[in-house]
Amino acid sequence: MICSNIKSDKTLVVVHDGSVHISTGLRKLGAILGDYVEIGCNSVLCPGSVLYPYASVYPVSRVRGVVKANQIYKAQDDVIERIQM
Repeated sequence: MICSNIKSDKTLVVVHDGSVHISTGLRKLGAILGDYVEIGCNSVLCPGSVLYPYASVYPVSRVRGVVKANQIYKAQDDVIERIQM
């Protein structure tokens, strides 16, 4: 996993959750991970990414924004709900 904590253009980090954009006021902010999050090999977490508890990220994925609890993130437009056993 690669976790970037600063944007390449050096602007302030903004957390994107759908149509909601939350300015952090910070120039450096990596990712915020909830309990029991699973990140696949060679995945990239962009600055300001938020992963709720029990979220999973497929290998070789790039995460920007928010992954809700119990979701499996495959790609930006391919997120599914985890099946509860």
